[in-house]
Amino acid sequence: MEPVLQIALDFVDLERAIEVCREALEGGVDWIEVGTPLIKSEGLSAVRKIRKEFPGHKIIADMKTIDAGRTEVEYAAKAGANIIDVLGASSDATISECVDAAHNYGAEIVVDLIEVKDPVERAKAAEKAGANYIAVHTAIDVQMTGGDPFAVLEKVCRSVKVPVACAGGINSETAPLAVLHGAQIVIVGGALTKSSDARKAAAEIKESMKTGVPKDTKLYKRVDETSVRDALEMVSSANVSDAMHRSGDLPGLRPVRHGLKMVGPVVTVRTYPGDWAKPVEAIDVAGVGDVIIIDAGGAGPALWGELATHSAKQKEMAGVVIDGAVRDTPDIRELKFPVWTKLVMPTAGEPKGFGEINVPIKIGGVRIHPGDWAIGDDDGVVIVPKARVAEFANRAMDVLEKENRLRQEINMGSTLSQVAYLEKWEKTK
Repeated sequence: MEPVLQIALDFVDLERAIEVCREALEGGVDWIEVGTPLIKSEGLSAVRKIRKEFPGHKIIADMKTIDAGRTEVEYAAKAGANIIDVLGASSDATISECVDAAHNYGAEIVVDLIEVKDPVERAKAAEKAGANYIAVHTAIDVQMTGGDPFAVLEKVCRSVKVPVACAGGINSETAPLAVLHGAQIVIVGGALTKSSDARKAAAEIKESMKTGVPKDTKLYKRVDETSVRDALEMVSSANVSDAMHRSGDLPGLRPVRHGLKMVGPVVTVRTYPGDWAKPVEAIDVAGVGDVIIIDAGGAGPALWGELATHSAKQKEMAGVVIDGAVRDTPDIRELKFPVWTKLVMPTAGEPKGFGEINVPIKIGGVRIHPGDWAIGDDDGVVIVPKARVAEFANRAMDVLEKENRLRQEINMGSTLSQVAYLEKWEKTK
């Protein structure tokens, strides 16, 4: 079979799903997947509605069935699904029940290997049980931590004769790789559903699948610990705060000069108010692209000024954050070096040498460890724990990508309350 492009409509709002689907079909999408979030949000009425809107296309109900297989397949098929998804982690009995039910109602079964421990053996067993398709699927939450959707794809494709689908962070760069590794069905979610122009995005992905030539994209990519800086430089502190469930910001700190961006791993300093010895010594400790964060108790006198800023800039540091006071702000602004501070005052302290470098500190209730990451812009500074920096960088990119779609819908004549479906999702009194 010629490689199929399948859109995963992983929305919670049916209206948006239908509009994006319509755009994507015009761009060349072949199959339509009614995603699990959409089925959980809208029920099987989502499948019925999409069947009615797009009668000529193959529709997959991503039920992720793990039990009660006969019942779930029956009603998904009656709602209009051609293919129903059952989890490979379910029992052999459930897969057999799903296959039998699908035969009864003229549907087909895809077995999803998401989080299966031995995907090759499970794929063989599913094929033997009568599954029509196998899906190699990297979970969204695994993608956020750097999971590879192609790690086992080729092995699975070689182990079975039924068509194999690949899902998990596929974009215009990686879609040709999915085909190269044996996928006959390429499932794309965010690269289509979060695009401001799903029609164009679909056409680019379909073309890359046909030609085998990847098309570069800055979005819809997942990073690991070695490439988090690229992602964090693209997003705002607000995006990162959203990704961290609206947390991580250092309250009361403002930039000395607006319009500058700061991203980098943290060198921490604890010092007494006005004691500028350890903050200045930390410049020697910091490397290129690092951020010094100073806990001075949120009080003056100033422990940072133009000379310290000049020195930090010469070291090619990313920025400085001070829970204390700075001075020489006109000179600092002239140097265009990112500095955030709690206070500004002309009076300087003295270098007494108290305090420590690269120890855990706490500012505004936020615990900061050496090696954590800091993101700063005009809105303020957010701290990302080093153990989860790749995950939160990916989640922040997800926030940015989704906002791109909402912005385009507003440009087309909608409003924020409408694109957010506020009335529908307001908390029930």
